[in-house]
Amino acid sequence: MTLRLAAVFAAATLATSAALAQSDDTLATSAGDVAIHAIHHAALTLTFNGTTILVDPAPLGQNADPAEFTALPAPALILVTHDHGDHFNVPILQAVSASATIVAPQAVFDKMPDDLKARTKVMKNGDKLEVAGIPIEAVPAYNTTPERLKNHPKGVGNGYVLTFGDKHVYIAGDTEGTPEMLALTGIDVAFLPMNLPYTMSIDQAADAVKAFKPKVVYPYHSQGSDVAAFKAKVGDAADVRLLQWYPS
Repeated sequence: MTLRLAAVFAAATLATSAALAQSDDTLATSAGDVAIHAIHHAALTLTFNGTTILVDPAPLGQNADPAEFTALPAPALILVTHDHGDHFNVPILQAVSASATIVAPQAVFDKMPDDLKARTKVMKNGDKLEVAGIPIEAVPAYNTTPERLKNHPKGVGNGYVLTFGDKHVYIAGDTEGTPEMLALTGIDVAFLPMNLPYTMSIDQAADAVKAFKPKVVYPYHSQGSDVAAFKAKVGDAADVRLLQWYPS
């Protein structure tokens, strides 16, 4: 193959890859755009300069067919926030992770078969790591309301802050408005959960937004919650954007 043909082939491959990246919204950064795609519930993709990050690939309800995930661009990085079945699913991970590095907390790693453990990096709360050129910080994710503590104990689950150029994206995982969340600064985009009794009420989530001041907020993990009312409660404290996380 001549150099000219090789260059044309490479450009075509890159264009095809970019076209395959599904996008419901876009975040502009100093190093290129991030394409944001809501899959369902807590599952999403972020695609940055041809690199796809897949978050919490797990079934919605009882449908554990990996086809909806294998139809997406192959991820270079997979983030798992915790070990509940709506965030962590072994067959789906096995179907999509052949060329990916998985990042997960210890509780998830402990439940993995050996093939997944071999490509997983464990992060505990507060750890920092770079994978596929993406800086990652693990943020504590847990319940704080006494009657909910059993749902997500402190020290078990992670949220993640990812850095893309000059922008910071916070994927909260299953959590309430913890002191660690409320102390975050410089967050450009936040994915925040709001469904009781597992995470936050819309009032708690709105109060959290007003405390740590992300610029853009996507409510997710929100089945049964009035996200339009959440948006109204946030008001002009942030740009709340509603994506399609559940079948209409």
